[in-house]
Amino acid sequence: MTGGLLAFARISGETAPLLFTALGNQYFSIGLHQPNLGLTQPISALPLVIFQYALSPYDDWQRLAWTGSLIVAAAVLGTNILARIVTRERRPS
Repeated sequence: MTGGLLAFARISGETAPLLFTALGNQYFSIGLHQPNLGLTQPISALPLVIFQYALSPYDDWQRLAWTGSLIVAAAVLGTNILARIVTRERRPS
Protein backbone atom coordinates (compact mmCIF):
# COMPACT_ATOMS: atom_id res chain seq x y z
CA MET A 1 0.00 0.00 0.00
CA THR A 2 2.79 2.41 0.88
CA GLY A 3 4.55 1.75 -2.42
CA GLY A 4 1.34 2.43 -4.32
CA LEU A 5 0.83 5.72 -2.49
CA LEU A 6 4.39 6.80 -3.19
CA ALA A 7 4.00 5.88 -6.85
CA PHE A 8 0.74 7.84 -7.10
CA ALA A 9 2.29 10.89 -5.46
CA ARG A 10 5.33 10.74 -7.71
CA ILE A 11 3.33 10.24 -10.90
CA SER A 12 1.04 13.15 -10.01
CA GLY A 13 3.92 15.59 -9.91
CA GLU A 14 6.13 14.34 -12.73
CA THR A 15 6.55 17.31 -15.02
CA ALA A 16 9.97 16.85 -16.58
CA PRO A 17 9.15 13.73 -18.64
CA LEU A 18 5.90 15.31 -19.82
CA LEU A 19 7.71 18.37 -21.16
CA PHE A 20 9.51 16.15 -23.65
CA THR A 21 6.94 13.43 -24.35
CA ALA A 22 3.44 14.96 -24.16
CA LEU A 23 4.28 17.80 -26.57
CA GLY A 24 1.52 19.98 -25.09
CA ASN A 25 -1.65 19.78 -27.16
CA GLN A 26 -3.97 22.50 -25.85
CA TYR A 27 -7.12 20.72 -27.04
CA PHE A 28 -8.84 17.54 -25.90
CA SER A 29 -8.28 14.81 -28.46
CA ILE A 30 -8.74 11.08 -28.13
CA GLY A 31 -8.62 10.17 -31.80
CA LEU A 32 -12.14 8.72 -32.18
CA HIS A 33 -13.01 10.70 -35.29
CA GLN A 34 -9.53 10.75 -36.75
CA PRO A 35 -7.95 7.30 -36.90
CA ASN A 36 -4.42 8.66 -37.34
CA LEU A 37 -4.53 10.29 -33.86
CA GLY A 38 -3.41 8.23 -30.92
CA LEU A 39 -0.41 7.82 -28.68
CA THR A 40 1.86 9.30 -31.32
CA GLN A 41 0.12 12.70 -31.25
CA PRO A 42 0.52 15.56 -28.74
CA ILE A 43 -1.65 15.38 -25.62
CA SER A 44 -2.10 17.63 -22.61
CA ALA A 45 -1.47 16.86 -18.94
CA LEU A 46 -2.18 18.87 -15.79
CA PRO A 47 1.49 19.20 -14.69
CA LEU A 48 2.39 20.40 -18.18
CA VAL A 49 -0.38 23.01 -18.19
CA ILE A 50 0.67 24.16 -14.70
CA PHE A 51 4.25 24.60 -15.94
CA GLN A 52 3.17 26.53 -19.04
CA TYR A 53 0.77 28.76 -17.12
CA ALA A 54 3.27 29.46 -14.33
CA LEU A 55 5.77 30.82 -16.87
CA SER A 56 3.23 33.02 -18.63
CA PRO A 57 3.16 36.80 -18.13
CA TYR A 58 -0.60 36.80 -17.45
CA ASP A 59 -1.79 37.05 -13.84
CA ASP A 60 -4.91 34.99 -14.59
CA TRP A 61 -2.83 32.11 -15.97
CA GLN A 62 -0.49 32.26 -12.99
CA ARG A 63 -3.48 32.02 -10.64
CA LEU A 64 -4.72 29.02 -12.62
CA ALA A 65 -1.28 27.42 -12.26
CA TRP A 66 -1.46 27.84 -8.48
CA THR A 67 -4.99 26.39 -8.50
CA GLY A 68 -3.84 23.41 -10.55
CA SER A 69 -0.98 22.84 -8.12
CA LEU A 70 -3.43 22.93 -5.24
CA ILE A 71 -5.64 20.37 -6.99
CA VAL A 72 -2.71 17.98 -7.49
CA ALA A 73 -1.55 18.40 -3.89
CA ALA A 74 -5.11 17.95 -2.53
CA ALA A 75 -5.58 14.79 -4.61
CA VAL A 76 -2.37 13.26 -3.26
CA LEU A 77 -3.20 14.29 0.32
CA GLY A 78 -6.77 13.03 0.04
CA THR A 79 -5.64 9.68 -1.35
CA ASN A 80 -3.07 9.35 1.43
CA ILE A 81 -5.65 10.09 4.15
CA LEU A 82 -8.16 7.69 2.60
CA ALA A 83 -5.54 4.93 2.42
CA ARG A 84 -4.60 5.47 6.06
CA ILE A 85 -8.25 5.25 7.12
CA VAL A 86 -8.83 2.09 5.11
CA THR A 87 -5.68 0.32 6.31
CA ARG A 88 -5.62 1.34 9.96
CA GLU A 89 -5.75 -1.35 12.57
CA ARG A 90 -9.00 -1.78 14.40
CA ARG A 91 -8.74 -1.72 18.21
CA PRO A 92 -11.09 -3.99 20.10
CA SER A 93 -13.45 -2.02 22.32
